[in-house]
Amino acid sequence: MPVTARTRATPPAMADVLKRFRILLRSMEAHYRRVEESSGLGGAQVWALSEIAATEGGLTVGELAEKLAIHLSTASNLVRRLEELKLLTRSRSREDQRVVQLSVTAAGRRKIEQAPKPSMGLLQQALSEMSGNELTVLGDELDKLLRRMRHLDRRAGTMVIAEILSRKPER
Repeated sequence: MPVTARTRATPPAMADVLKRFRILLRSMEAHYRRVEESSGLGGAQVWALSEIAATEGGLTVGELAEKLAIHLSTASNLVRRLEELKLLTRSRSREDQRVVQLSVTAAGRRKIEQAPKPSMGLLQQALSEMSGNELTVLGDELDKLLRRMRHLDRRAGTMVIAEILSRKPER
């Protein structure tokens, strides 16, 4: 059937949109699986290490939580596990002893290199490449979708995506 102006203007059917969500989720899940297979770390761990490594002087746990858009307690648990694995260290700031800076160790940098790119994850990378206007429009449309849904788990908004997809806690 030839594509006409009318068929192009017809909004996609619910099933077509649902397929796109499936592709999105499955692609993210496959990426996190590749990250874990190649580096032995979860996606959030690699992203956290990458964010810390990319910031001169390191980050605080609060700054890391903000960059990863996760709850402070989730970031603290993530940092504790990475420290146990000797992939990052904590040290007091020279300027203010109350501030604890996170730094990636040499072993942590090797883990970042072993992991497939993008280190932040497929969805996060794609979103970071969008303009402010595109993000606003997408956010507005997602808000409309969420308002139509029932039984929302609002806690998921501050959770690690890999944990949500895998249904098992991030290490």
